[in-house]
Amino acid sequence: MALKIVTEAERCLQCKKPMCQQGCPAHTPIPQAIALFREHKLMEAGKLLFENNPMSLVCSMVCHHSAQCYGHCVLNRKGQPIQFYEIEKYISDAYLDRMTTEGKKPWNGKNVAVIGSGPAGMTVAFELAWNGYGVTIFEEKDRIGGMLQYGIPDFRLPKSILDRYKARLLELGVKIRPHVVMGGDLMIDSLFRDGYSSVFIGTGVWRPSTLGIEGETLANVHFGISYLARPISYTVGETVAIIGMGNVAMDVARTVFRHGARRVMMFQRGSTSPASEMEMEYAKLDGAEFFFGKSIQRITPEGPVFKNSVLNEQGRPVGVEGEDELVKADTTIIAINQRPKDKLVNTTHGLEANERGLLIVDENKMTTRPGVFAAGDVTHGSLTVVHAVDEARIAAAGMMKYMEENG
Repeated sequence: MALKIVTEAERCLQCKKPMCQQGCPAHTPIPQAIALFREHKLMEAGKLLFENNPMSLVCSMVCHHSAQCYGHCVLNRKGQPIQFYEIEKYISDAYLDRMTTEGKKPWNGKNVAVIGSGPAGMTVAFELAWNGYGVTIFEEKDRIGGMLQYGIPDFRLPKSILDRYKARLLELGVKIRPHVVMGGDLMIDSLFRDGYSSVFIGTGVWRPSTLGIEGETLANVHFGISYLARPISYTVGETVAIIGMGNVAMDVARTVFRHGARRVMMFQRGSTSPASEMEMEYAKLDGAEFFFGKSIQRITPEGPVFKNSVLNEQGRPVGVEGEDELVKADTTIIAINQRPKDKLVNTTHGLEANERGLLIVDENKMTTRPGVFAAGDVTHGSLTVVHAVDEARIAAAGMMKYMEENG
């Protein structure tokens, strides 16, 4: 593996206008990192990547590379693009356990609260702790990571990596309070009362979207995001039907195969899948069957019932036709989308959300409540880890500016 990574690094053309970097939402300094790696400056390369994106190790494993760095490499025009994500993984994996707190600014007297410990929350915590702010993370569950911990299967992202991130946060002086429901156990108003100068919300989207059809309450029907949080709690049987074909649905499909399913069928109303090509290919390799142009009508104890979709020229459903079709399945899993929970909006004066329940933020990621910032999925719905990181860095800068201007 090491020789392969070295060979990949040597193939890099060191472009003056790196398309790979432009294709990365976090604008990772790819040519510089590769140049340092070539010079055997592993820790310098790791520091460069971490300072740009604290979640660099995670992103190297779960990003949609074909749409980002890999897909934008100039070598796509002539042959095989550089697999930078493999180089990034090697560098970031080595750096994570060897990084030090040297250069961390001393405490400046200000404390901040971070609600949620997903990629956005962790990024803000790293940025602010490094810059001298006292940081406390409030996490609803027992372990940090958010969707990384409870939404991405272990075979895609080993959870030991998140334990290593936790260790680095603690070394920086970050405090972590698990099992705290903000908007339930504690309120945002209480944070300001107790002296926190600013608050960040990175709670993600954990409430599954429903279909609103007959049969959703049956015992053999589950929601994809809930299933992924603890698949060992579910008995799915040998045949599973999955409604939806996004990335969450792909993770569900691959996970149920690893928990006893022998046949997994995935259904999409339109003619295309919103999932990444790579995730679809992995699901196919595991044995998932894809059925397009199928509109769910209801769910029965024997399985879901569909009609054929009427599609327009863009492949989008505009109606249904034909007879009902029962697809026999032991379990039906709904994995169409997620939305935010509404506890914080309902319990925080001045905090507003749009019609989808997503928090409204300005260009600095400040919400409609002064001093409260937000980024990641809770502001726009499900996107990638690297998008959450990029937005969280903007939020962290906005928080520091706000605190400087407001004492």
